[in-house]
Amino acid sequence: MASTVMVEIQGNIQIMTLSHPEARNAATREMAEAMVAALDALDDDPVAQVGVLTGAGGTFCSGMDLKGFLQGKRPFVPGRGFCGLTQKPPRKPLIAAVEGYAVAGGFELALACDMIVAARTARFGLPEVKRGLVAIGGGLLRLPKRLPYHIAMECILTGAELSAERAHALGLVNRLAEPGQALGTALEMAEAVAANGPLALAASKRIVQESADWPQVDMFERQSTITGPVFSSQDAREGATAFAEKRAPVWKAN
Repeated sequence: MASTVMVEIQGNIQIMTLSHPEARNAATREMAEAMVAALDALDDDPVAQVGVLTGAGGTFCSGMDLKGFLQGKRPFVPGRGFCGLTQKPPRKPLIAAVEGYAVAGGFELALACDMIVAARTARFGLPEVKRGLVAIGGGLLRLPKRLPYHIAMECILTGAELSAERAHALGLVNRLAEPGQALGTALEMAEAVAANGPLALAASKRIVQESADWPQVDMFERQSTITGPVFSSQDAREGATAFAEKRAPVWKAN
């Protein structure tokens, strides 16, 4: 049986492709478990520094596989969320490369990524209310923080789709690409990220994600707990040395 998540390494970038094209990459339980394995591999790989998530067959993900849902097979992994990603994203940066539809759980997967690249023809949406369901994969938690409140609520309560062009204008999408070029554009962005210090990348992402819950009185103390090991690392010395010597740094992640 073919894997529902194809994993490819290009240099220090790990590409994960959702592969259930006959159902617009609708997420199955098997896909969720495969995603957990792929994301764990990304975090554990000393070479790969950035992940790119995309979909096969010209679309990203159409959400939950409803046939599986009717059979009692839900694509949620305890502690990891929808398709093994939305509740516990990886420590390393993750970029979504969206072609076609990213709707329902598919939109929630994109929202769980740190950056989004989309083809101009891509469409986003949370249509769960149209099916008598609720978006429980993080869409209701993340979307109002990424868009103006009233626009987010329009998407959530009407189930209407959002074009990639409008999502870009609203700041939800980082870069637009021509149809068929979302992955290539995402890889360009991933290369720019992966050129930086791996310890600094992981610490920066962690601070951004965790600091929303920090009390103001001790936020800098908590930040220093995370950044202290980075500043005392060999990579920090290498970054300064490489700058002084006018060469590219050679990171060791230690």
